[in-house]
Amino acid sequence: MPTFLIRSFRPGEAPVLRSVFHAAVHRLARSHYRAEQLAAWAPAEHDAAQWAARMQANQPFVAEADGGAIAGFADLQPSGYIDMFFVAPAFARQGVASALMAHIHVQAAQQGLARLWADVSLAAEPFFAARGFAVEERQAVERAGVVLHNARMGKAL
Repeated sequence: MPTFLIRSFRPGEAPVLRSVFHAAVHRLARSHYRAEQLAAWAPAEHDAAQWAARMQANQPFVAEADGGAIAGFADLQPSGYIDMFFVAPAFARQGVASALMAHIHVQAAQQGLARLWADVSLAAEPFFAARGFAVEERQAVERAGVVLHNARMGKAL
């Protein structure tokens, strides 16, 4: 299995992370959501400045493959909230998500967090459950007038 370097977000990487996000939603989650739900969640058209500001605020961890390709990204907020967790489809099922989750756990321990939590897509729920997260609440969220279902999942540390 390949290894991935987990590092901090670098200025200027917001566009490539947006590409990873869009591809992950449209290719990896498509068996769990209808086309209109995917389009509402990750529309083709987006506000690049708003996305860049969100990446700057979230300060995601970036999984980099040998050769420098961005294989995925995830973040950990001071509250223990994981806002974004996405793997590039080309690197799916190669250990990227596991490496990112391990890094989040190390960071959480260093920060003294008591709990991790996230709003997890139906596609990602089995992965989170396998790492000790439990469903706390089923949710229906609206994006661009379209309802998407997900789960609030949490894990005590």
